[in-house]
Amino acid sequence: LRAELPNLELDSVFEAKEELALTVKGALSATMGKYGYQIMQVLITDLDPDQRVKNAMNEINSSKRLKYAVAERAEGEKILKVKSAEAEAEAKYLSGVGVAKQRKAIVVGLKSSIVDFTEGVKGTTSKDTLDLLLLTQYFDCIKDVGSDKRCKTTFIPASKTMGDDLRSSLIQAEMAK
Repeated sequence: LRAELPNLELDSVFEAKEELALTVKGALSATMGKYGYQIMQVLITDLDPDQRVKNAMNEINSSKRLKYAVAERAEGEKILKVKSAEAEAEAKYLSGVGVAKQRKAIVVGLKSSIVDFTEGVKGTTSKDTLDLLLLTQYFDCIKDVGSDKRCKTTFIPASKTMGDDLRSSLIQAEMAK
């Protein structure tokens, strides 16, 4: 046994009990056979290394398990971050689709309102209808700003012809494109 153990690493000694038993049986059979003894079986029941060796082996196993646990935890965090990013990207995409549909519905509604108003009120033009819509949106904006309790904004018109100024600014902005 003492001749075979140095050839093995300590971890493999525990795994190779059967092979060690066969080697010891062969060596004992050859030696004891000269004296008339026949070795039937060699049992290696317990390998008991020094306590310092046991402590070192336990420390190595503990370190391996900790290393594995850290790697698994990091992999889990990575998966969470990737899934979170994918969910955020999907939410932004769906939000963009919703905004596009909302704007399309607004344009369709405005077009219908302009056509209905122009046909319903004789003598009005599309420009008159747009002016009225812009003025209505302006008043809605003023109402929303004034009614929000958290709002700290004071809105002061620059001129009495604000509707015309606002429309002119929008037209100029559109022409600049």
